[in-house]
Amino acid sequence: MGFGHAVYVGEDPRSVLLRDLAGQLGGAQAELARSAEVAVVEVLARLRPERDLRTNVEFYAGVVMERCGIPRELFTSTFAVSRTAGWCAHALEQAATRRLIRPSARYVGAPPPQPVPPLGRPDRSAG
Repeated sequence: MGFGHAVYVGEDPRSVLLRDLAGQLGGAQAELARSAEVAVVEVLARLRPERDLRTNVEFYAGVVMERCGIPRELFTSTFAVSRTAGWCAHALEQAATRRLIRPSARYVGAPPPQPVPPLGRPDRSAG
């Protein structure tokens, strides 16, 4: 998360704004994020030279939220609230066209973990 975007080829314009804001807010987090961004973009350029993978909106959002005093446990919900209008627009579009919008990505990672068997009664005879 934080690098590459399905729509923006190259740099995500929202990321540029958040990077600038993080820089203005300052702090160790902003400096670390900028150093990490430079290093990761260099590595990605070597590993995936055919793609211009840059930071996206998620990368600097956490830095800005932290510098604004938002507790870390609220980062996900704060980010989700900012996307609610877009999600509602998708729902309205799907309802109007009577067609589901399906993501074009395909998960190729590790298989999900196997379910844990239900616990029986504890064996109190041991120990």
